This record gives sequence, C-alpha cells and structure tokens, in this order.
Amino acid sequence: MKQIFESDSISFVEVSERLVPDYLIMVNDYEHVNRFIGGLRKTFTEEQEIAWVRGKRKENAPVFSMIEKESGRFIGNIELMDLSETEGELGIAVTAEMQDKGYGTEAVKAFVAYVMDRWGLKRVFLRTNPDNARAIRVYEKCGFREYDRSEKHVFMEVFSGDPLKDNAVRP
Repeated sequence: MKQIFESDSISFVEVSERLVPDYLIMVNDYEHVNRFIGGLRKTFTEEQEIAWVRGKRKENAPVFSMIEKESGRFIGNIELMDLSETEGELGIAVTAEMQDKGYGTEAVKAFVAYVMDRWGLKRVFLRTNPDNARAIRVYEKCGFREYDRSEKHVFMEVFSGDPLKDNAVRP
C-alpha cells in the first residue's frame, strides 16, 4: 500500500483490495459506523467493496485508508467528495475498535490541511447525523462551524486560513 502522506500517528495510504476485509467489518457495523454514514441497514459484500476500491482508484479519487503507524492496524477511511476548484465535502469513517482514541481528530486536521494545500481549496464542508455527537465534537475541535441544520443532517464548514490546530502533515 502506497503511503500518500502522514501525520504523527497515522499513515494515509491508497485504498487497497488488501484492506477489503477491514472495510467490510467497518461498513457492516451498523451500531458504530454504518448508521452514521448512510444508515441503510444494508450488508455490503466483498464483491461490492472490491468494486468500490477499483472505482475509486480508476477515478483517482481523493480517498485514503488510515493506518496506525505503531501497530499497522486499520483505523478507517477518509475522503473528499464532490471536489470543485474551490471546495470539497469531507467524509470519514473510523472503525469501532479505533474510536475514542483521538484518531478522528488527528485525521481530520491532517486531511483538511493536506487537501487545502494539495488542491488549493478555500472551503471544506461536511454533513453529519445530528445524533453523532462524537463526530460533531471532533469537527468542532478541528475548526469546523455549523452553518445549517435539518432533521437528518448537521452541515459544517471550515475555510482556508481558519486555525487548524496541530496540523503535523508530512508528505
């Protein structure tokens, strides 16, 4: 797996078919992950995940798997979707096993700094489930501010030039 960039504790690598078993555990965990990234109560298959990896790689999408440097364990995936010349939408999923360890905060800070620098973005935005208090806290710690809310989503954004603390990103 090719490392693209890193932060203090995380290697950000290309998505890989070798990680499909880890992806399946994560996306099929309704209680801790799936309900917050789509909530379809759908079971994803190995074939679907392989197709997802191949599709993302074919389109050269800015999506990375996060690997804990110390142990080599899979943390989750982070992605920039709907990329335009000035902005993109952040998506992140962290495995249940790796939640509440600070990886989400470290990953979001590093990723936002990386994509703003790499693509010259002015804004990164996201939407999250209003019941996902853990994620909302992470995003706020990373400088995101709420700009809208609906029954199903909290919409948050951060702009280039906004303070992102501890952005230790290394290519």
